[in-house]
Amino acid sequence: MHSWIDGQAATALNLQNRGLAYGDGLFETIAVRAGRPSLLTQHLDRLALGCQRLAIEADLPLIRDEIIAYASQLGEGVAKLILTRGDSLRGYAPAAGAAPRRILQGSPLPAYPRENAEHGIRLFDCQTRLAEQPLLAGLKHLNRLEQVLARSEWQGTDHAEGLMRDMQGRLIEGVYSNLFLVRDGVLLTADLSRCGVAGVMRAALLEQAAALGVQTQVRDLALAELEQADEVFLCNSVYGVWPVREFAALKLNWSPGPLTRKLQAVARTLLET
Repeated sequence: MHSWIDGQAATALNLQNRGLAYGDGLFETIAVRAGRPSLLTQHLDRLALGCQRLAIEADLPLIRDEIIAYASQLGEGVAKLILTRGDSLRGYAPAAGAAPRRILQGSPLPAYPRENAEHGIRLFDCQTRLAEQPLLAGLKHLNRLEQVLARSEWQGTDHAEGLMRDMQGRLIEGVYSNLFLVRDGVLLTADLSRCGVAGVMRAALLEQAAALGVQTQVRDLALAELEQADEVFLCNSVYGVWPVREFAALKLNWSPGPLTRKLQAVARTLLET
């Protein structure tokens, strides 16, 4: 599948692009099934918030149309949208009149092991900490160096994901997933107003859980709360929900619980419709 730049098949990008030079932009990673982009409304809502925060004047209806057209051609896989502020000469100050650039790239759906979803995963304890920057918190901006450093901390297949904390040691998220705990039937997830990525699957599961009558709390989570959790799971907009079965750093083990399984089924439905 060819990449698209500004709606046209292309294989090259201007070297003066601010996304390349400064990470000045946003991205969305969208699962595509049967030619349809999953959770498109949620992806576009987050993109709109990012554009507002970064003052990028993007044509969101045009982007929506391009994603739909690209997904139709891709058929099955993952469509990655990269939106940059555009091209400009050297210097942090954006050039007057710089036009945002829209990049779409396709790749196959990842071949994750079935056991990740069925039996759960082992969670690695990352030492890389997330810095606090409320202006960027929640956004899927292009600077992912913290995640790059965290993912480089382990090799092999023993761990499918890593746990990331902030500078105060609070639980935040996985390297490429959002984290949920279940305690006494209450669904808990981290407050992402200081750092972290507000995943679209996280938002969808919080909404669906509330509709099912499940009590939810979005708040600061201490590391010790893992020891008190009855269930732990991760989610993102490509694989859905993975139960966590082991966190060796604290010698903790869990089994996939009833709320995890219920929300796993909800996530599967969301990704298939």
